[in-house]
Amino acid sequence: MHVDLIDLRLYLHTLDTGNITAGASRSHLSLAAASARIRAMEASLGIELLERGRRGVTPTPAGKALARHARLLLQQADHLQQDLAEYANGIKGQVRLLCNTTALSEYLPELLADFLREHPNLDIDLQELPSLRIIQALRQGTADLGIISDAVDTHGLQTLPFRDDPLVLIMPLDHPLAASPVSFIDSLQHDYVGLAAHSALSVYLEEQALHAGFRLQTRIRAEGFDGVIRMVARGAGLGIVPQAALDRWPLARHFKAQPLGEDWARRQLLLCARSFEQLPGYAKALFNALALPLRKNP
Repeated sequence: MHVDLIDLRLYLHTLDTGNITAGASRSHLSLAAASARIRAMEASLGIELLERGRRGVTPTPAGKALARHARLLLQQADHLQQDLAEYANGIKGQVRLLCNTTALSEYLPELLADFLREHPNLDIDLQELPSLRIIQALRQGTADLGIISDAVDTHGLQTLPFRDDPLVLIMPLDHPLAASPVSFIDSLQHDYVGLAAHSALSVYLEEQALHAGFRLQTRIRAEGFDGVIRMVARGAGLGIVPQAALDRWPLARHFKAQPLGEDWARRQLLLCARSFEQLPGYAKALFNALALPLRKNP
């Protein structure tokens, strides 16, 4: 049997994305090369690892077993690389950090830029995902650190408060709902300006609407919170943005802002990992950088 780390990483990328094409792209391989590697793995092991269908691939029982071992092996290989990098010049480590929409746009840019400037041999693989997918990735060992909403179950993970992140309903000044306080459910009878459909906050708000028995009526999707605010101010519809986005809004507020009263909207962001103490050296360095402001301002 011969399976190398490139094969294992490709295999996990294929499972995470659900198809070989996307797995090849994430692994920086051509589709032909990726397919050949997976076929060679199956031939070497003498078993099928993937069930191939029109909509993608799913792991066989043997494929699931391989995935569990592959994640552990790759995690150990990353730890080994980091430990040895301390003794070698020019070897770069990489931290995989997953976060939600607000953390990505409002809190992390300056923090991460400062960290990268101070750690020239480290890179950050930063990805926006819904909080549920982040905790799944952390539990599976496919990410080092996450920043999530406190609305999800973090059993089995270590967490540390990161930022308060209340959500605010914004509306045009002449909107029918602007005259008095309104609930999220009441607002669902009206049109919205939303973020990109794949954004973590969009997914989160759609879930809350579905729990209430409604669908968000999204007329248009904007790129970023600034775009949402500008469109709402010009009368395109309602919007929901974090308070942090309003706090840094540089212009006059030609819109009404109302904090949402629902418990799920009065959320807090959490910094989380499987174990802060057992993070590899490069990930622990990023953890310390993100946690330092919290220790200064408990």
